[in-house]
Formats: sequence, structure tokens, C-alpha cells
Amino acid sequence: MVTMAFFESFLELFSSHRCRRENPHRGDRRQSKPPQAIGYNRHAALSHLEGKTLVVDVEGALLRSSSTFPYFMLVAVESGSLLRGLLLLLLHPLVHFLRRDAALRVMVLLCFAGIREAEFRAGRAVLPKRLLADVGKEVWEAARRARRKVCVSAMPRAMVEATAKEYLGADVVVGRELSVFRGYYTGLMQEEADDHRSLDEILTGASAGAGEELDEGNVVGFRSHNKYSPPHRFFSYCKEILIVTEAEKKHWQALPREDYPKPLIFHDGRLAFQPTPLATLAMLLWLPFAIFLTVFRIFAFVTLPPELALLIGASSGMFIRVIRSPQESGVVVKDDDKAHGKLYVCNHRTLLDPCYISSVLLNNMVVATVYSVSRVSEVLSPIKTIKLTREKERDREEMARLLRRGEDLVVCPEGTTCREPYMLRFSPLFVELADEVFPVALTVGGRMFYGTTAAGAKWLDSFYFLMNPRPEYRVEFLPKMSLSLAGEDRCKVANRVQREIAAALGYQCTMLTRRDKYMLLAGNEGSVKSSK
Repeated sequence: MVTMAFFESFLELFSSHRCRRENPHRGDRRQSKPPQAIGYNRHAALSHLEGKTLVVDVEGALLRSSSTFPYFMLVAVESGSLLRGLLLLLLHPLVHFLRRDAALRVMVLLCFAGIREAEFRAGRAVLPKRLLADVGKEVWEAARRARRKVCVSAMPRAMVEATAKEYLGADVVVGRELSVFRGYYTGLMQEEADDHRSLDEILTGASAGAGEELDEGNVVGFRSHNKYSPPHRFFSYCKEILIVTEAEKKHWQALPREDYPKPLIFHDGRLAFQPTPLATLAMLLWLPFAIFLTVFRIFAFVTLPPELALLIGASSGMFIRVIRSPQESGVVVKDDDKAHGKLYVCNHRTLLDPCYISSVLLNNMVVATVYSVSRVSEVLSPIKTIKLTREKERDREEMARLLRRGEDLVVCPEGTTCREPYMLRFSPLFVELADEVFPVALTVGGRMFYGTTAAGAKWLDSFYFLMNPRPEYRVEFLPKMSLSLAGEDRCKVANRVQREIAAALGYQCTMLTRRDKYMLLAGNEGSVKSSK
């Protein structure tokens, strides 16, 4: 009965979203052109948006899905806790039958109440990844031609402003403001009626439109037709409105990563999927099994020899793909007579990078160099770790000493992880340690959880990665590279190694650093206390 009720309600909702003509200026002397449906008259829309001001409804017309539940779930889990996310999921059937404004108020109360305003970073660090993934390619092809873009959202402005302004180039973002009491969100939204500013005043106050007056004849709107919620008052300024239906949005394509106005390189959060109600329910049901499976996997890798640990790990769902083996790349794995250790240089995907390299080499004597790691991760590591101090001379001497003793080292010159297909700037310190290095290209996969975080509890990184039903690692040993300087600048040598690994992975090299990442995502420089 419940399933049938949901189906009937969805059917009624979708059937009401059909393209129709409407005049937003009732009682006004100005005459509006008939609304155009993007799916059927897209090229006409593209041609006449150039040089105009566009007012676009974020949920109704910019995103492929009109549901705001996944974004509130991200706020609940990433800024709150799994318990808060569970409460939101349990109340979803009731919220679904409320009017749009009432449903938004309930979700805002559940997700924001009690969260410190200064510590809320989901809008900048977590939500851009999911919002950009849901932007429709068709609507963006039209929107990017507009001279000025005004994004209107029913969600709180704190959730959408960073994405719209920094990644989509919006001039103005209009959303509900959240009430704050003594530095904490109360979970209440301020009324739209409290903002009496006109569209002209808002655009004039924006940096992109400073000193420009609004020509109302050049204002075009993008929105969907929703009989359950009236359009925002700014659509009354539009001379023409382009209407999109839910049926059309189902056929939209996702905006490709290469078409983002600004590349998304850094993002945070633990959830690696779009948390729709069904997907969130599946994740919560999986958690008890995931905890048991994680303990089993860690126990196997910590206590068993590499050969047996790989077998046990594979039987539990872990997947390791070796693209090019060490032997194919000229690495002599067993060399009892070596007088100098080998230096493996890899890109950094998770804290487990050195462990997987060690497993493929079948050598538990590999030493991992880390910049900052929690005490829990050190204790549970199946291989030896040395913590670098970021003091150049001291770190160089310590690593050189280990290499002289014949120990193999794994270094990650990026200094921090990057989830997207980009390579951060390589620290050139490793260039001074050996005459040759063995580059290793790594990629990871996990469809439920990310095994990295910038603002969360870093001691849980490895646990979250191993909680995935099928954690994947792709390891490729590249041919060894000579580091003979011959007068070449050491930074250029490090960049050459970076480009070699990036070429093997199809990644793009950047000059961004660890500090850039943590200042964006966490508001600090990325230090980790070793007490845990």
C-alpha cells in the first residue's frame, strides 16, 4: 500500500509538469513572448540568450533532478553525523507529502540545527562535487552564453553559493538565509519577504554588474513549472521565460568534467555516491557488515604474510589490478646483495598507497614516508613508517640513512591526496636521495566511501576505504628513471617524474600544493595531531 501511494504521488507530480505558455507579468502592460521548452527549441534559446541577463532556477532548471534530498543528506552526514542522516531518512516519507516550502523547512531544521556557522564547510568542500555532477549539459550550453547569470534556489544560500559562483560563474546567488544564534545555526530560515531588494539592486551590488543598470527587456528566465510552489519573485522581471518539464530533464546529459567553467580539483566528504533515499538506505543497511568486514581485512593484512594477505583480501571482495608488474619494469624485487635501497615514487590516492605497493612487491620490508599521520594508522600499518618533519635537511638525512642501510622507500611527493584526475606539484626533495627512482602510478576505486578527508577524523581514513564493498586499487610500475641532474634544476627533474606518472594515468599536472588543498577544504594547513 505504501509503495502504491508513493507511485501514485510521483505519477501525479510528473503528469503535472508539462510545457505550457504562461505570462509572468499578469496585470502588467508589458507583453511576454510564449515560453519555450529547451528540449524542443534549444537552438532558438541559445541564439537569443547572448548578451542578456539570465535568471535560472537551480533545482527546477539547472539540475537534472529537482529533488533536494541528496544535498540535505550530504549536509546531515558530513556536517553532522550518521545519526542525523538516519533521522532525515526516517522522516523522508512524511516530508515527501508536505508542500515544498514546509518540506524544505523540516529538512533545514534537521540538517542545520546546532551546527557551528564557522565550521560549516560542506557548501564549499562537499556539495560542489555532487551539484556539478547533476548539472544538465543542455541547459548549461544555453546559460553560459548569458552576459549575467542570477541563480535562484529554494535551498539555503550557504549550500549553493560556492558552487554557483566559483564553478559556474554566477554573478548573483539568491537563496534563503539561515538564522544564527551565538555562532550556531538554529535550523530556521529567514522569510523571503524580509528581503525587499529588487533584481536591479542585487545586480548593481554584484561585482560583475557594478555600475550597470538592469534592462528589463533583456532579462530571460529559466525554470520548471511546479504547481506546488510559486516561482521566485525575481521571475516577474523576466520578459521571457523558458520552461523545462520533468520529462525533458530525464533526457538531459550530465555536464562533462572538461566543460566545467572552472575545474573541480579538490573536494571533501566521506560519501562517494549521490545519497538518494534508496542509496542512503542501502548504505545504512551495509554498515554493520562493513564494520565486520573491515576488521577482518585489517587483521589479515597486519598479521599475515603478503602472499596470504592478498589471497584473503581477494576472497573478501578487495580487488588489486597490476597493469605492469615490477619485473616487467625492471625492478629486482629480491636482491639480498644490494648495497642501496630502492626509491619508489608514486602519486598519492589514499593512506594505503605504500601498503599496496608493498603487497604487489611481496615485500613487507618496504618503508613508507608520511608527512602527517594519526597514531592509530601508525599502529595498524603492516609496514614500517617514518614521519617527516617538513624540515628539509632533517628529512633528507633520515631518508638517505634508510636508503644507505638497504631499505626500500615509498615516497609520495605530492604531500597529500587528490581524488580527481589531477597531479599536485611534486616536492623535489626525493631528487636528492638517489640516482634513479622507480615511478608507480596508482588509481583507486570505491563506490560507497572515500578513504580520505581534509576536515574529518583522519584516523578513520583507512577504515572508510576498507568499508567499501569492493575497494579497488590499480598499480602500474613504470620503467625506472634516472635522476642524474647534470646541471638540471631539481624542480625540473621532479616535474619530469610527475609528468611521467600523469601520462601513464591520463591525469593533468598542476602546480597546486598541500597547503592549497587544506586552505580550501578545511581552513588550515593540514597538520594532524599524533595523539590519536
